[in-house]
Parts: sequence; structure tokens; C-alpha cells
Amino acid sequence: MKKNISIILFLFLSLVLTGCSQKTTTDNGITKNTDQAKNANQTKQVVGDYPISSAELVADKLEVYYFHRTARCYSCNTAGKYVSDLIIGTYGEQIKDGRIIFKELNVELPENKELARKYQATGSSLYINRIIRGQDNIEQETKIWRLLGNEQQFKSYLENKINSYLGI
Repeated sequence: MKKNISIILFLFLSLVLTGCSQKTTTDNGITKNTDQAKNANQTKQVVGDYPISSAELVADKLEVYYFHRTARCYSCNTAGKYVSDLIIGTYGEQIKDGRIIFKELNVELPENKELARKYQATGSSLYINRIIRGQDNIEQETKIWRLLGNEQQFKSYLENKINSYLGI
């Protein structure tokens, strides 16, 4: 009798666990079976530390703004130079066709106050706005500051990020 109960309990738990492993809950609370979840994860890429699906990444247009103050330290000047060299040197075609807008802006000048307010920039900072179907997706890029000591890593990181946003 004990053996039969053990077998029935084992079978029941096996069914329950198998059923649970077939389902998963997505970030937005929708339950999918495991195969659907695996397929969905295959279309995800990692940007920064966050997985983002390919459909969410591709921007119709990018606005890349490097904000700074009038008085700039060595790090601020270096970051501005690296960003400018990369964007202008690598994305000339996208700038020409309007897919990328790039500007270095002094937050202290009156003509830049409105844009600085929109991006909440108060000093040296890099912002990338992915415009997708007319919607702004503004993000401050902070990792560049940790990469200032290595120009190649800095530019490679930023180029990979921009390429992923453009879907190239």
C-alpha cells in the first residue's frame, strides 16, 4: 500500500513539475509555454546590462547629444572628442541622410537651455534618444566615463551600442 502511494505521489509530482516547466511568465506578466519563451529570448539582445528585444531596439532616428559646461576638465574634453570623432568619422552617411543628429551643446548657453531641460542635462553628459515610431526613448549613457582611459574600448562600446540601435 505504501509503495502504491509513493508511486502515485511520484507520478503526480512528475506531472505537476513537467507542467510547470512547460510554462513561463514573461516580463509583462503573460504566461507562455517554454518553447515560445525560448523563441522570444532568441530575438533579444543585451544593451548595457539589459536584454531588449530586436523590435524595441531599431530606431527610425537617433539624436546623440554631448552636453557640457563652459569650463571643461580634461575628462570632459576627452569624452567630447571621442564621441565627436566616432560619430562624425563613422556615421557621416547617417548624419547626411538625417538618421542621426549629433551635436555638442553647452548647457550654459541660452540657445541650448530648452534642449538641456528636455534631456535633464546639467553638465558633461552623453544622451542618446532612440526615436521609434515618433516616440522619444531618451537614455543617458554613463558607462563611457569608466572607459575614458582606453579610447579604443570607449569607441568600440559606443559604436556597438549605436549600431544595435540602428539595426546594423
